[in-house]
Amino acid sequence: MAPPLGWWNKEAHRGTPVVVMMENPNWSIAEISSPDDNDECVVVAGEEFAAAGGGARKGARGRNAKQITWVLLLKAHRAAGSLTSLASAAVGVASAVRRRVASGRTDSDAAVFSREESPLLLSRFYSCIKAFLCLSVVLLGLEVAAYLKGWHLGVEETKHLLLPSSLGVRGLLESLYAGWVRFRVEYIAPPLQLLADACVILFLIQSADRLILCLGCFWMRFKGIKPIPKSTMGTSKDLESGGEDYPMVLVQIPMCNEKEVYQQSIAAVCNLDWPKSNILIQVLDDSDDPTTQALIEEEVEKWQQNGARIVYRHRVLRDGYKAGNLKSAMNCSYVKDYEFVTIFDADFKPSPDFLKRTVHHFKDNEELGLVQARWSFVNKDENLLTRLQNINLCFHFEVEQQVNGAFINFFGFNGTAGVWRIKALEDAGGWMERTTVEDMDIAVRAHLKGWKFVFLNDVECQCELPESYEAYRKQQHRWHSGPMQLFRLCLPDIIRSKIGFWKKSNLILLFFLLRKLILPFYSFTLFCIVLPLTMFVPEAELPAWVVCYVPATMSFLNILPAARSFPFIVPYLLFENTMSVTKFNAMISGLFQLGSAYEWVVTKKSGRSSDGDLISLGKKELRQQQQHASVPNLEAIANRRPQPEKETKRKHNRIYRKELALAFLLLTASARSLLSAQGIHFYFLLFQGITFLLVGLDLIGEQVD
Repeated sequence: MAPPLGWWNKEAHRGTPVVVMMENPNWSIAEISSPDDNDECVVVAGEEFAAAGGGARKGARGRNAKQITWVLLLKAHRAAGSLTSLASAAVGVASAVRRRVASGRTDSDAAVFSREESPLLLSRFYSCIKAFLCLSVVLLGLEVAAYLKGWHLGVEETKHLLLPSSLGVRGLLESLYAGWVRFRVEYIAPPLQLLADACVILFLIQSADRLILCLGCFWMRFKGIKPIPKSTMGTSKDLESGGEDYPMVLVQIPMCNEKEVYQQSIAAVCNLDWPKSNILIQVLDDSDDPTTQALIEEEVEKWQQNGARIVYRHRVLRDGYKAGNLKSAMNCSYVKDYEFVTIFDADFKPSPDFLKRTVHHFKDNEELGLVQARWSFVNKDENLLTRLQNINLCFHFEVEQQVNGAFINFFGFNGTAGVWRIKALEDAGGWMERTTVEDMDIAVRAHLKGWKFVFLNDVECQCELPESYEAYRKQQHRWHSGPMQLFRLCLPDIIRSKIGFWKKSNLILLFFLLRKLILPFYSFTLFCIVLPLTMFVPEAELPAWVVCYVPATMSFLNILPAARSFPFIVPYLLFENTMSVTKFNAMISGLFQLGSAYEWVVTKKSGRSSDGDLISLGKKELRQQQQHASVPNLEAIANRRPQPEKETKRKHNRIYRKELALAFLLLTASARSLLSAQGIHFYFLLFQGITFLLVGLDLIGEQVD
């Protein structure tokens, strides 16, 4: 039945039905306006209250007031719930901070055992930051006093002040402040402005390079450009017989004390879809833990019994770390029977069709020396630290590696998940132990010999990201000190090489100087040193677009390959500036051979794996065991010697002193910026200081109870 026409009448209409749902599904509040003018029904929490009215009503205004009241109450309830959550989080953070401070463990304690940094270099760098911090605190006190007293003096005004001897205490302080103004204007501001301008120019050059890479990636997507093999793979029949489409492949798995991940990597490699007669797997174990050695050797024996062609190699002396391990394995006499070598680190789990999708790119392409696959991460959503790493590495693979591989056929080998032509390795001189980035070293030398590289963005190999800040920090230290060591060693060879002028320029100016040296230099200098100092020396200025707009644009471009991580764009920008301390320190130590620039620290793994991989590998392994093992060897089981359990080394969260000192420096500078009413600079310094504080207290990444 249609409603009466009076229902549409504005005068007869007493209100609009409103239903408001609270966060708790057990609560709902509704106000219902009845067609009958004489009664009003309000339902609250499932109970009905009737109010009979007589005569004239107050009309819609009263009901709207009630509706607004209920909405405001609901918003207040929601705000109270949010405050409760924030209070709980604050209590948790405060408890973690208290535990950190009470434990007293700092990065200097870790450096004593791991020799990550030279104590002398560590103390000098830390002392410089402390000096900046103390000076900034003193200047902040002086500026606050001047602000409260109203001493807004220019340079000309300071020249007409009376001598301190003719004034009291107030005059002494005013004269002292005037002397500081004259000194900073004449001696500090000019060099500081020069340094700021130089850093801004470097910042713009690096931003232009990143923008060009992004445009190249967009162009590749728009045109559908990707590496296409010159020939196709053989049929399943060829796979069984091992035809010419399936050349001899050597697979190497270097590892060192990585008992959390050895089973997954060995199982994944043994399940590669390749003729058994045309593949040999080398497990290159550098472990110094007897228990780990026994476990890995036992795993290799198990797969040997299942029919896999796999051998176990152990070095007593770890000369040259990973490079020495690979070099020793390539000296085996049987290597001459193989045409290609594939390398997987201990935490990498290739898919069964990995070799099928990579090796056939070499066929009919004799100039091709390397095929590199991209990485994917099983623990990218584990914590905030892994999410931020995922953003960085997605940009590295999808933009940097893909564009460089497509347009100049050169990029840095990532050390794993790649297939090398053994002839290219030998032509480049083989593995060398002279740096901590042996993968980049061999790639540069192969490029100088004229070999070409291909990057496959659609072929992924799963691995892990460091989940603790300590592990990530050590990894970044090695990744940023090694390129500087290599640059010093390779520069004469690059100049004397026979490659073209533009390739030499790209290698020296872009690959090494801009992306390996200039990037950490300006990032640390501009945002951690120059910007705070300009707050105390206002005569030297940094425009707002340098502090805010350009970094935000670059962060937006960086996050595009990992679009799902867009909500973390601000933490990503702040965290990258925070990591500039470690990267700058590593770059300096590698360039000038300071500290432990040649120290290799194995990145800690947690042994995480995706459920799908575990299920598929488990089923395939079970089928192989059923085919090859009918009756268990009871005698072997009875005679198996129990291995002594090594005491597990406990993990701890630490306090990082350099990051804490810089946090207080930036927070002090943000307080000074309030006196100058510099809005953008204040917010940037405030949030950057808070980020340094969180990182310094090791509140980002894995938390150990």
